[in-house]
Amino acid sequence: MQQTKEKIVEQVWDYTKHAKFYSYRPNYAPKTIDMLVTLAQSNGAKNLKVADIGAGTGNLSIMLLERGCEVVSVEPNDAMREIGLERTKGQKIEWVRATGVDSTLQSGSFDWVTFGSSFNVMDRVEALKEAHRLLKSNSYFSCMWNHRDLKDKIQEAAENAIMEIVPSYTRGVRREDQRPILEEHKELFDNIIYVEEDFYFHQSLENYCNAWRSVKNPYWDLETKEGQEIFTKITAKMQESLPKEFDIKYTTRCWSARKV
Repeated sequence: MQQTKEKIVEQVWDYTKHAKFYSYRPNYAPKTIDMLVTLAQSNGAKNLKVADIGAGTGNLSIMLLERGCEVVSVEPNDAMREIGLERTKGQKIEWVRATGVDSTLQSGSFDWVTFGSSFNVMDRVEALKEAHRLLKSNSYFSCMWNHRDLKDKIQEAAENAIMEIVPSYTRGVRREDQRPILEEHKELFDNIIYVEEDFYFHQSLENYCNAWRSVKNPYWDLETKEGQEIFTKITAKMQESLPKEFDIKYTTRCWSARKV
């Protein structure tokens, strides 16, 4: 059953060809992670054991390690996990090849379960059930994303470049308010807490375009000639309208809730 679930996840959200471009993405706002660690410690645990679900190449996992957490990183994609293993070599971390809805981890053994930019790529209800199973009593689940500030002039210009080439472009579940799905499942989690923090990330135009190569969506598939042509047109438009270097605004948004 586990292999079937992994196959489904990897067919729909296969990031094998995107993995090497994840280093061009900004990481989460540090003060937000600091606040979340304090929240997770409110159940009395000082040395947090964290299950980082959909850990990708380890961006959030590394931030948790830097804050003294013991981390188990769950990631079904081999290419992503291999990069994460290399980045965290020698640290207090275990990498597991599994999915967010069937993590294979021990029930009731974690102080905190996190989803960094991954909660949207799986069945969220099943993921909540799995997080509930993994957590100790009164412990927290958190899901978070970095969102582009669409009012920022750089981001607005980039969005316009995309929309000019792909008029049907939408941003999907990752930009939705996650409170409704948590409120629908108060038998699992309650005491919802929302945190957001703005930050600026210095980036070159080249690196910004490379960061877009890490994005998987139904509008351009870089494994196809058509997808490559669409992406080339988009980046050409970005290069026409954006400076060579810039400080670009993002917002880390996070929803947390306590296990019932």
